[in-house]
Amino acid sequence: MSKAIFTAAITGSIHTPTMTPHLPITPDQIADNAIQAYEAGAAVCHIHARNPENGMPSPDIAIFKKIITKIKSKCDMVVCTTTGGGLGMTPEQRVAIVSSCKPELASCNMGSMNFALFPILDKMKEFKYPWEKQYLEFTEDLIFPNTFKSLRVFLNIFNENQTKPELEVYDAGMINNAAFMIERGLLKTPVYLQFVLGILGGMQATIENLVFLYESARRMLGEKNFVWSVCAAGRNQMPMCTHALLMGGNARVGLEDAIWLEKGVFAKNNGEQVAKIIRIAKEFGIEPATPAEARKALGLKGLDKVGY
Repeated sequence: MSKAIFTAAITGSIHTPTMTPHLPITPDQIADNAIQAYEAGAAVCHIHARNPENGMPSPDIAIFKKIITKIKSKCDMVVCTTTGGGLGMTPEQRVAIVSSCKPELASCNMGSMNFALFPILDKMKEFKYPWEKQYLEFTEDLIFPNTFKSLRVFLNIFNENQTKPELEVYDAGMINNAAFMIERGLLKTPVYLQFVLGILGGMQATIENLVFLYESARRMLGEKNFVWSVCAAGRNQMPMCTHALLMGGNARVGLEDAIWLEKGVFAKNNGEQVAKIIRIAKEFGIEPATPAEARKALGLKGLDKVGY
């Protein structure tokens, strides 16, 4: 427990520009937020791209490259690109970033699920951009597809490019899916699990569920065969991350997961959230891992082997 890996999820594909004035949208804003998170102590940044004109999630590789090359030019942070993309993107659009840019780390969602954002509409009546309302409404009838075939295809592309998958686990069955992929030789141990809690359609953000997921992984995968982290949506972000740290895990914060720093106070950038969780961690004697220490713990190929 002496050190933990802190990840900043910079912008994601859940929150829309109307929800907070501080959501990073342009390539420079996203990259600058990542650099601020690094300066606050994050070893890893999780990157989605957005249309700089209206903030809509985008699969555009050119936008991704602008973001991640700027981050690389300023610091040695580990970049974890998304392959979840934005809701409604095709599998081909989602995984293209791995073959194009060969990142050290990329997310890999470990099963299909309902991924519902539409209840947010109960609190929102006016929107900055027309796409926001349609995007949120669309999720009432959405299945986020991650079939066994797509997992096989994705993981083969990851392996070809020596990109480590960060396995996004929203429910317990997804650990079983990971165990199956290990058995098939598509995943090498130790795997990296990111428990994602609090999304409507996945497991609730409770301590009981976090402990259950950890114990399930320990039984199914073997205690030495995984490294793990947690992230949680909304107001559950800091409590669940704190508990994960006390359990010996790692933590992810950021504006992808929560737009608040504390009750009623917007986070102005990702660095503020990183600084807060690291301050909490230090109260318990847990220090932030450096990017070099994170690379060693996760078994990454190194920044000199990326394709950007």
